[in-house]
Amino acid sequence: MSMHWYVARRVAWAVVATYLILTITFGLLAVAPGDGQTAFAFEAATEGGDVDEARETFDEITGRDEPLLTRYTNYMVNMATLNWGWSFTRNQSVMDALAAAYPYSLMYAVPATFISIVFGYAIGLYSATHQYTLTDYLGTFTAFFGISVPNFWFGIMLILVFAVDLGWLPSYYQTGRGVWTLANAKQLVLPVVVLSTGAIAGNMRYSRAEALEYVHADFVKTARAKGADDWRVLVRHIFRPALVPLMTILVADILGLLFAGAYITEVVFQIPGLGLLSYKAIIQQDTALVMATTLVPVFIAIVGNLVQDIAYTVLDPRIDYGDR
Repeated sequence: MSMHWYVARRVAWAVVATYLILTITFGLLAVAPGDGQTAFAFEAATEGGDVDEARETFDEITGRDEPLLTRYTNYMVNMATLNWGWSFTRNQSVMDALAAAYPYSLMYAVPATFISIVFGYAIGLYSATHQYTLTDYLGTFTAFFGISVPNFWFGIMLILVFAVDLGWLPSYYQTGRGVWTLANAKQLVLPVVVLSTGAIAGNMRYSRAEALEYVHADFVKTARAKGADDWRVLVRHIFRPALVPLMTILVADILGLLFAGAYITEVVFQIPGLGLLSYKAIIQQDTALVMATTLVPVFIAIVGNLVQDIAYTVLDPRIDYGDR
């Protein structure tokens, strides 16, 4: 099977997966109690508007006055054409809301991902090559601590210690402080620590377990017998074969950091990123915004898995497209 045909099949399955995810999300929102109409009418009333007119306007904007099948068809067509609708809770288009939110998520998610990968894999490989030593036990303890501690509790504890008691760092995120500034870096320290702690622990456990399969392998012993230094043995003969199964963990780790962890982290530290945007959209029943924030992680997951499968064949030439 050629690579082009393999990629085409994967892309086709990606389209089907995206369609199913969006359909399920739309169905759940359609049957969920509360539709945001009351909140929209209340906001209009507080501003001196007519409540009945506000309800009619809401129905017209969201298409609630149309049959469910028509609403579903129109919405799926709009999603495919990147016309993702209007957010009535933010009074702006959904695309503008996403464009305004994603830089804040990237500001802490990118360094957290880099730190978790580098330190997690490094500690795991070191523990595997120094099994049953004091550093191995220390690394294992750190891994269990990072996995066991809930992110929301850990974030609150860090705020109480370093923001409230010591006053070293801000307790919540404040916009308008620039990107490449010391003030912005200080308020990103705690979110990065909270988000990367659990990821480092997970990467450490998986990399240690995978590396242990090759530490005492015959080809590793042969490389040492031929005079290969420890660094070459670690990188070329242990880490590279162990990296093949770790690619799956890497994609899941990035998704967990960007979205699963973003909900908790951004709510605790009030970071106006994708997680907080999606959380507020769900609470306020902003259907268009919920659908859009659902599509972003779905798209990243699908593209990530496609890149992951192609990377398998680069890391291990024995893997053939036809076998998959």
